[in-house]
Amino acid sequence: MGMGMARLLGSGLIAACVVLISLDALGAERVRLRHVTSIYFDEKGGSVKNPEGVACNDASTLIVADTRNGRLLRYTVDNRTVKPAGEIRAPQVSYPIRVQMNSKGDIFSLDGKQRRIARFGAGGEFKGYVSPEGVPSPTDFIPRSLKVDRNDNLYILDVFSARVLVLGADGKFQRQLAFPKEYGFFSDLAVDFKGSIFLLDSVKAMVFVAAKDATTFTALTQGLRAHLSFPTYLTTDSRGGLYVVDENGAGVVLLGQDGSFLGRQLAMGWNEGLLYYPSQMCLNDKGDVFIADRGNSRVQVFSVVR
Repeated sequence: MGMGMARLLGSGLIAACVVLISLDALGAERVRLRHVTSIYFDEKGGSVKNPEGVACNDASTLIVADTRNGRLLRYTVDNRTVKPAGEIRAPQVSYPIRVQMNSKGDIFSLDGKQRRIARFGAGGEFKGYVSPEGVPSPTDFIPRSLKVDRNDNLYILDVFSARVLVLGADGKFQRQLAFPKEYGFFSDLAVDFKGSIFLLDSVKAMVFVAAKDATTFTALTQGLRAHLSFPTYLTTDSRGGLYVVDENGAGVVLLGQDGSFLGRQLAMGWNEGLLYYPSQMCLNDKGDVFIADRGNSRVQVFSVVR
């Protein structure tokens, strides 16, 4: 490995960005989000180009949707040292924009051009497209995003029929929830440890919620335009906190479980620890945070310091 790659993938970097966030509304102490390293290369030294997706788990696996290169990249994360571990290149996914993993290590990747969700095994083998069984009319759907919960249920944001589809781990239809009556454009959804489903409205800069077993969505927040420019991604942590990626504003906004604004993280720029049109982010229980920094053609790694 060359000195440049070792420098970029090493763990002993000086923090480039430290942001203080108050988590009092979550019942947690103050934390710092510390930049650790950035990922620019695959195992052969090839450059990552405009990555839009990242998926991570607690078993030290990181998957990157290397969007412009039309492939998925594997990395292992050990004590915040990131090492390349091969690629998945398949004709079924030529433009990956979202990735998720289930508890078995299976990878779900949304192709932004085909608008189909491909499923790969833990070894990288193609296992077919997601084709729900028993979906009520209309049976056609166009996914905008997807999430997998702790029980391996799959949640699909269907912008064709304005609904959220919930599938079991076996791919069979479980239920559906219609979008609320008044909204701008839903770009993402999230599911917390309680089973609540959240929707992110990019146009109105709002978050909607449906508690577990609820049949409708209600507004969790009012407009967050003062804090968000154009949010496009939403995820939760193990404590129930909500993280909203502001693509145009190049930052991350933290919300409490009740929708309260808790702070804004990071800023626009090109230096390490700064973002330029970020896309997907993921967190694991080890305190690692990964952000697909699309405009800077890299994935940035942060650690949560308490």
